Amino acid sequence: MVATALAIAVVLGAGTEADASGAPKLVKYKIVDENSIPQNLTGKKGDPVNGRKLAINRKKGNCLACHVMPIPEQSYHGKIGPDLNGVASRYEEGELRLRIVNPKIINEATIMPAFYRNDGFHRVLKKFNGKTIISAQDVEDIVAYLMTLK
Repeated sequence: MVATALAIAVVLGAGTEADASGAPKLVKYKIVDENSIPQNLTGKKGDPVNGRKLAINRKKGNCLACHVMPIPEQSYHGKIGPDLNGVASRYEEGELRLRIVNPKIINEATIMPAFYRNDGFHRVLKKFNGKTIISAQDVEDIVAYLMTLK
């Protein structure tokens, strides 16, 4: 609960401009009921086709490393995380958004990375320090793709 309040305070204080290192600051968002970010991060509709590409991309989403997905052309789906087939039938859009942005708000012990977080990490390579794994629009594209998985 304290960690959640701290995370909300940190994110709500962020802007959209670049910081001193040139890395973009986080887009403001609000966590609702400790399990959802109901508002789109960018105000731009997500692209499910691009979201699917990001989910497969090993340097971006890399969802296949941990999840089984309806992507038969890719082999070696992970089985650490839940099967994402039908995920849109189990979760609302805002719940999926929070799980991508920072799943540790829901479950501190999860091994799923926070894809849209830029601080609080340990032993980060200098070139990645202060940067997110994916952009706010990437989050929206992946959410749009996941919402097609009914």
